[in-house]
Amino acid sequence: MPVGKIIKSLSGFYYVLCEGEVYQCRGRGNFRKKKVTPLVGDLVEFKADNKEEGYILSIENRKNELVRPPISNVDQALIVTSAVHPDFNALLLDRFLVLVEEKRIEPFIVISKVDQLDEHQMEVMESYKTLYEKIGYPVILSAVDDTESMDQVQSHLAGRTTVIAGQSGVGKSSLLNSIDPRLSIDTDEISESLGRGKHTTRHVELYEIADGLVADTPGFSSLEFGELELDQLPECFPEFVEVQNDCKFRGCLHHKEPKCAVKSAVENGEISDQRYEHYLQFLNEIQNRKPRY
Repeated sequence: MPVGKIIKSLSGFYYVLCEGEVYQCRGRGNFRKKKVTPLVGDLVEFKADNKEEGYILSIENRKNELVRPPISNVDQALIVTSAVHPDFNALLLDRFLVLVEEKRIEPFIVISKVDQLDEHQMEVMESYKTLYEKIGYPVILSAVDDTESMDQVQSHLAGRTTVIAGQSGVGKSSLLNSIDPRLSIDTDEISESLGRGKHTTRHVELYEIADGLVADTPGFSSLEFGELELDQLPECFPEFVEVQNDCKFRGCLHHKEPKCAVKSAVENGEISDQRYEHYLQFLNEIQNRKPRY
């Protein structure tokens, strides 16, 4: 039986991409009995006599799964943040990075609208680029009319399944339209902010863009750390992970514990003090989170 990837789910139908062709399929009844729902992104075995009448027979094991948007087998998250309008927000960027790291999804960062910066502002963005690249995150300074930066974004999308994250107005739609003008996506039609408003009722779909697949929904519809536990937070900061084995106490939260390697690295300038301050804010937020019943 052929194997393909679900690229759209709508009204009980699943649209499966296989060798460049799309087949409209239904799920077998035993999925409901097992309380299994096929997701966009799933690799599935299917049977189809024609493109309009097919059935999904089985779902391969997922490497990851997001609840909002409901999508599986995500390779990476494209986090778009603007340099201006709205102004660059390092705290918000770090929040997105933690949410991505929690799901073990590789992020890459695009800082948009750099063509609108003066010389000093550009130096600041360059310093952030250096900071995040030192941690290990790819960073692209982009402008929609800059062919070189658009080519760099395309190279990251090729051959991968990507979700997009970023606040409203940072230029996510303009970015994708620049890469593939055939999309003609309205600026408020794709990856809208946090998934509020009309976008919450829209179906999830993967678009073929730059030889890859890109989800047309926000990467994350909530910016709250609803599922993240205290002991998981340090694992979402790669620069902490590099040195934490040198902490005196196992399970160190890098806050009030003595002989903490992370705090020493901050003091020595090896870890960004701003990133550490953001970590402490997130730590406090999780500690004071209302319990779920």
